[in-house]
Amino acid sequence: MNCTLLFLLVFILLPFSSVIAQNNSAKAQQIESILSKLSIEEKAGQLNLIPIEGEPSEKHLQMIRDGKIGSVIKSNGAAQNLRLQKIAVEESKSGIPILFQEDVIHGYKTIAPIPLAEAASWDLEAIRKSAAVAAREARAAGIQLTYAPMVDVCRDPRWGRIIEAAGEDPYLGSLVAAARVHGFQNSGENENQNILACVKHFAGYGASLAGRDYNIQDVSERELREVYLPPFQAAIDADVASLMCAYTAYDGLPLTASKFLMQDVLRGEMGFKGLTMTDWQTIPNMVKIGVAENDTIATVMSMDAGIDMDMSSEKYVQLIPYLVKTGKITEKQVDDAVRQVLILKQKAGLLDDALALFDEKRQDKELLSEKNFAETKDIALKSMVLLKNKEQILPIKKIVKNIAIVGPFAKVKRDLLGWWACKGNPEDVISIYEGLEKEFGGDVNLTYAKGCEIDSFKMAGAHLIPEAVKVAQEADLVIVVLGEEYWMSGEGGGTASLHLPGLQEQLLAELAKTSKPIVSLIATGRPYVLTQVAENSDAVLQAWMPGTVGGEAVAEVLSGKFNPCGKLPVTFPYHEGQVPIFHSYKKTSHSFNAGPNDDRYSTTYRDVQNAPLYPFGYGLSYTSFDYSAIELSSSEMTQEGSLNASIKITNTGKVAGREIVQLYLRDQFASVIRPMKELKDFALLDLEAGESKTVIFEITSDKLSFIGRDYKTTVEAGEFTLFIGPNSSDLKETSFHLK
Repeated sequence: MNCTLLFLLVFILLPFSSVIAQNNSAKAQQIESILSKLSIEEKAGQLNLIPIEGEPSEKHLQMIRDGKIGSVIKSNGAAQNLRLQKIAVEESKSGIPILFQEDVIHGYKTIAPIPLAEAASWDLEAIRKSAAVAAREARAAGIQLTYAPMVDVCRDPRWGRIIEAAGEDPYLGSLVAAARVHGFQNSGENENQNILACVKHFAGYGASLAGRDYNIQDVSERELREVYLPPFQAAIDADVASLMCAYTAYDGLPLTASKFLMQDVLRGEMGFKGLTMTDWQTIPNMVKIGVAENDTIATVMSMDAGIDMDMSSEKYVQLIPYLVKTGKITEKQVDDAVRQVLILKQKAGLLDDALALFDEKRQDKELLSEKNFAETKDIALKSMVLLKNKEQILPIKKIVKNIAIVGPFAKVKRDLLGWWACKGNPEDVISIYEGLEKEFGGDVNLTYAKGCEIDSFKMAGAHLIPEAVKVAQEADLVIVVLGEEYWMSGEGGGTASLHLPGLQEQLLAELAKTSKPIVSLIATGRPYVLTQVAENSDAVLQAWMPGTVGGEAVAEVLSGKFNPCGKLPVTFPYHEGQVPIFHSYKKTSHSFNAGPNDDRYSTTYRDVQNAPLYPFGYGLSYTSFDYSAIELSSSEMTQEGSLNASIKITNTGKVAGREIVQLYLRDQFASVIRPMKELKDFALLDLEAGESKTVIFEITSDKLSFIGRDYKTTVEAGEFTLFIGPNSSDLKETSFHLK
């Protein structure tokens, strides 16, 4: 670049940098001006987040007038929230607007597949668009902040909240976390289409003890840093606005009181600059747990840990004025927290013209729009995972003229939305039966039998099985829709058993005796043990809880309009006794393979196979793909350099398809114990029938780094094994040396 060009660039860009600096200065001045005028009671009010569901009480309305409510959860709709906002802006002394918050987990009115299902797409742009749909609808309905994404890595499917997660892998989970933050916070062409994201639950909440929610489980610092923190770091790097701490504990302290995690690690090491909040009632929960004798002590502990906002307990608004007056906390601590609240309100556009953000006409236009339906259907299609397809029974052939649709989940609607349905209405849902009827009804005779009842986890409806068998006997093909009700997973939805509830497996076993070809559709929020389901089915499609347009998406996969391309983001166990089971076990002194002589001195089971039913990253297609040998650009690399690993993928089938090519690495020798293999990259490859493409992965030192003995990120020289394949078990491999 010559000196003249450099001078011109500086001359052009300097005014813009000056404008940005002035704008940031003006924003900071606006916040400090507001802060300086607040009484300690009003400051405490800004830190108070309370639920108002339905018609607000007179008590709540008076609290808004008194400046004792800074944020509200569970109040929805442009009209309702405009009413409350007018009181805050026009009748309170400070005139500070309310920040409206909601559990917009995977959709507001148009509900997308559950987040675990979205992660099965491995399509980061589709995931981003899905979050953007949720943001646009929520913002139009008067919401400015959502409690998502949940980025807790989960390796125990008994835990009900696995439905909200991106699965078992910290690398995939990190990419999904960033995509969802971008989707929520940059959803449209103007800022009024965005909502603020709140990443949760910091940290280690996914390490649920025995799969039971809220169970206190201490994890080691190494496990915390290797497994649970990376997705949070990815969300922070994506500029997430806020963060929610977990119900659980680290090193003997609840997260709400952990200065080490909330201050030293989160703000000091990870660089988080946004707002932190409690989860529901986690300040008084410290009294229940027994680490605080009373609410006053618990509130001091929370403030000292740097928690900015109190969700639902009202301890901050009740106790902060007293705590400042008595010197138990400082007003600077309170000011720092209030400043974070005001920054969020400023980012949401509330400090400029709060009342202009609520528009019922815009709300009516945005909710359930054609665009939102289309983008939600796209992620639903891409989330479906084909687990079995014996003799290519799918897609359904034209010669099939009579289809029996059997199962207690064929006609359900509410259950397809999952636990966190927000404002989703079952009446807007396309059931799986309706989707099949739309797709096949004109050319195929469809019959239906419920097969059994779902009555909690009881064995109910055995009297319906004979009718289902009769219907199956008269069909050319049987589609069996199995699953779980929406409340059986989600928050508080831990289960001891990982078998499908009720008589569903028995129903399928009786249907299999007809010898009719059987396609099983699994509509669940978690990985179940599908060993018997797979044995009694010719094809198995994991449809998850697919959302508002899920039934239509399922039908288009079965018909072949869409070639399934999803891959599992979580391991499916062969037996529930294998749990927790995941692909990146650490190396041990004994083999994970008992060998042909069934060596008992191995890291295996005596009674069942060691391998899962379906490994992480697994998923079939209606076509087939051939992987060549891996070629490396060099057998050695330096820490400052890189090398390329290339592999040719050929679509050897008769239809176009997408393959998700996965790269794993193993560090053969290190100063700490390392995993057998770790996912480090992947590529989405769309191939026409007969087409070949070469995928090139660049290996840099960041892919080889790990947490060393001092808990710092490090890279060590040595031998590495590199794997590429369609899933975490079926892999090509080679090796290289890092100097």
